[in-house]
Amino acid sequence: MATTTRMFCFMLAMVLMGCCCSAKIYKVGDSKGWMIAKHGSYYEWTKRKEFQVGDSLMFEYDGNVNDVTQVSSRLEYQFCNSLSPKAFYNTGHDVVTLTEPGYHFFITSNRSQCLAGQKLVVYVVHDHPMIPPPPPPRKILPFGKDYKVGDSNEWRVPEESDFYSKWSEEKQFHVGDNLLFYYNDQVDDVLEINSDLEFKSCDTTSPVAVHNAGQDLIRLTKPGIRYFITSKIGHCEAGLKLRVVVRPLSKSVPKKMQLSPFDRLIKWLHDSFTPHPHH
Repeated sequence: MATTTRMFCFMLAMVLMGCCCSAKIYKVGDSKGWMIAKHGSYYEWTKRKEFQVGDSLMFEYDGNVNDVTQVSSRLEYQFCNSLSPKAFYNTGHDVVTLTEPGYHFFITSNRSQCLAGQKLVVYVVHDHPMIPPPPPPRKILPFGKDYKVGDSNEWRVPEESDFYSKWSEEKQFHVGDNLLFYYNDQVDDVLEINSDLEFKSCDTTSPVAVHNAGQDLIRLTKPGIRYFITSKIGHCEAGLKLRVVVRPLSKSVPKKMQLSPFDRLIKWLHDSFTPHPHH
């Protein structure tokens, strides 16, 4: 009995170790490391990556002339304000683990270098798959789909003015879905506006919301039409605008609860190695 129990615990531990070792370490800037850079350099570095909870950022730099300052807000990031840092690193070889989803902002306390482009914002999307978490508390909105606006083209002035119109028409958006806007925050932004008239005329005078982090997640919370443009002169007129029709939640018959692959494995291990009484 004791031997069987130890064998089961050992195999379970091996499974858990395998699940938990999927976190990645990203060297910021790759071979160039963390250094003074032109505007948009670190945006280019982040845009092909998906950061998840448990991943780590590795900053390598000359600690005598540089540092890593983590700030809390988008405004501190934009204006290179390092007066109230969330965290400060200056060893020259710093590993920062991303422990929660959302935006994480990093700058250098050297303001001139920060203004020149030495700053980094990453968006942490979701957790690495580990032990399935307990069901979340009841929410009004379900977990929907994530749509990366423009797909590989992202959010930028398109070659064809109707590109984003076609992109939107090919999809069915529902309440609970998310729009992910990826773009160079030194070149563009995302403005949400109210009406079709503002959309057609590229009117930026009364936006509902302004997003300019370079990686923005916008949740579709109710049915209707949502309008997005950019405030940059000439870009909206050239086609950088998006109209999204959000449909209500579809009513469906709930499916029978099924075990996840991880739960099935645990059940198999338990059934295989737990002794059963003999009659």
